[in-house]
Amino acid sequence: MRINELYSDILMENTQYEFKAVLNQDNPIKWAKTIVAFANGDGGYIFVGVSNERDAFGLSLEEVDKTKNLVAVENDRHIFPHAKISYLLRSVDDNADHFVLGIRVYPAESVVRYREGDFNETVYVKGDGNSTPATPEDIISLSKRKFGVDNETTEKMYSADQWTDYIDLCKTYRSDGAEPGIKELQNEEIVSKDGFVKSGFLMFKDDYNGDDSLICCRLWRGKNKTGIVLDTLKVKGPISKGLKSAIAFIERNTKTGWKKTPAGGREEVLSYPREAIREALVNAFAHRDYSINGTQIDVDIYLDRIDIVSPGSWLLPKDYNEYPAGSIPSIRRNTIIAACFDVANLMERGGTGFQTMIESYKDVPEDKQPCVMIYPGFLDLRLYDKLYETTDDFKEMTDAELVLHLLEDGPKSASELQSATTYGSRSRFLEEVINPLIKDEKIYREGGIKSPKSVYKIKK
Repeated sequence: MRINELYSDILMENTQYEFKAVLNQDNPIKWAKTIVAFANGDGGYIFVGVSNERDAFGLSLEEVDKTKNLVAVENDRHIFPHAKISYLLRSVDDNADHFVLGIRVYPAESVVRYREGDFNETVYVKGDGNSTPATPEDIISLSKRKFGVDNETTEKMYSADQWTDYIDLCKTYRSDGAEPGIKELQNEEIVSKDGFVKSGFLMFKDDYNGDDSLICCRLWRGKNKTGIVLDTLKVKGPISKGLKSAIAFIERNTKTGWKKTPAGGREEVLSYPREAIREALVNAFAHRDYSINGTQIDVDIYLDRIDIVSPGSWLLPKDYNEYPAGSIPSIRRNTIIAACFDVANLMERGGTGFQTMIESYKDVPEDKQPCVMIYPGFLDLRLYDKLYETTDDFKEMTDAELVLHLLEDGPKSASELQSATTYGSRSRFLEEVINPLIKDEKIYREGGIKSPKSVYKIKK
């Protein structure tokens, strides 16, 4: 029997129909990618029990049940978000012993991926009789209909007293210093007309504590991660808290210099312009892929640069270096989170954030301009220290400078200070680092010289 004798309008494989003799359980990607591709398109049918030559020989009822179970398991374990599927049967013989199983895949509201492990995801699209990995251009096209992980309407009603941290963020950065009203949040579709918040806005709620909001900050002594960590910060909570904490961490661990003005005065020069830091962090929070479990935003401060690494693939059709400086198109992975930053005056719909960073670095050489490095599943936005190597004051810290830096955060014991240095001998550390600092009246000891509770403090 031919397939068109069962379904008169089906003549051959195309973008809506595909034939499979059986579904191989040992190599499920061969047919699961078709489910993903149909879900990413207009939907379609996989007919199992049909040869490539359109002969419909069918499956036994036992084989039908095993096939449906195999599809359900694969959909549950490897297809995200899960594809919506239904089944239909047509008998191929008079005794109804064998059936063609039709697997109907419905079009998805968001981009569907086939996942093999946490960091190996592939988007497939349907061609004429085949399913192929999506190109960056395909993904951008699919993203036009992707609402993102943050656009679902929840059952939580908006109440300003539960979003105080976000409101404080708005007051800090809005030019009018005003609190956003419910009407404004509704106009931006952050809150529904009935007052229910979107899932992305929940990530700004005061008591939010999801693992997906984690941001990890580290200060390294040298130019790579093989050096000593001088300071660390981990923040998990509302996005607004993570943003403010990361900005504060960078500001306390980077330098301020001065340059003469034409009028003879002094002008402050920062290692990293405030607007560049702010834009880089907002970009990381707004565009990271929150669907990748077990990841976080990483902020690493090195001697000469800051790397801000966020999970999520590069969605644009061209490589970063193929776009003119400051003209990278804006594609929003998380529409509601980005809208929340819009309302707080921290992000513009025109995608001018990177241009702002470029402008703040216009007085430095081209090789020190902000840049994006693309890795599989991650983006690294790099900012260079504008003060590094411009004067002798900004060379790598000596052990004495390191001790003073550590004590700026509060009193510490000799053992705590020594552990951050290269000294293995306590006596040499005290003799060569601590005692000279005491003699120069830069620090002092509180407590007896042999007391285990004694600590060192900066002398004001």
